Amino acid sequence: MKKRPAQKVVLIAILGAMAYLLMLLDFPIPFMPPFLSFDLAQIPEVIGTLIMGPIAGILIALLKELLKVALTGSGTMFTGELINFIVSVSFILPTWMIYRKNKNTKSAVYGMLLGSMVATVIACLSNIYFILPLYGQAFNLPISQIVAMSQAVNPYINSLPRLVLIGIAPFNLLRNGVTTLVLGLSLNRLKSALGKSVQV
Repeated sequence: MKKRPAQKVVLIAILGAMAYLLMLLDFPIPFMPPFLSFDLAQIPEVIGTLIMGPIAGILIALLKELLKVALTGSGTMFTGELINFIVSVSFILPTWMIYRKNKNTKSAVYGMLLGSMVATVIACLSNIYFILPLYGQAFNLPISQIVAMSQAVNPYINSLPRLVLIGIAPFNLLRNGVTTLVLGLSLNRLKSALGKSVQV
């Protein structure tokens, strides 16, 4: 049974608000770059994707970032919100591609595992070639100073490649992995919502 447009809009709004609230509960991870904060805001995005499809998941991720900018502002000249959105989309799309073939918990978990890897690669490449240079330009900071900020909490981060390999990559693997674990353990309880209501 397909959801009516009004129902989908309401559900997207609710899940977007939930994602925003979860993002507010962020906290730093020891030895990780100080500009990275851990949260579980991807969970409502993935739930929305499994229920309504990838467009809904993307809209939930976008709504989350728009609420963040509108209600609490951006402390990163929008670079943080942009990379969060890019990573969310990179996680959502592979998850849906695998899940849609055989809609069950196993497929969802396999999809999220693939999404975790894809999103981590995209996060690393985006930061190297786009986000970190843009962040540095916005705050008039050379890349070497951004690396030094990270080295202050982890002495092994002494170059841009190390910032990516032992900072950005493991952080994204951890966040995506926790999202996968939480949803993998709880999807059966959400079966009534994720069954016939899923849109192809």
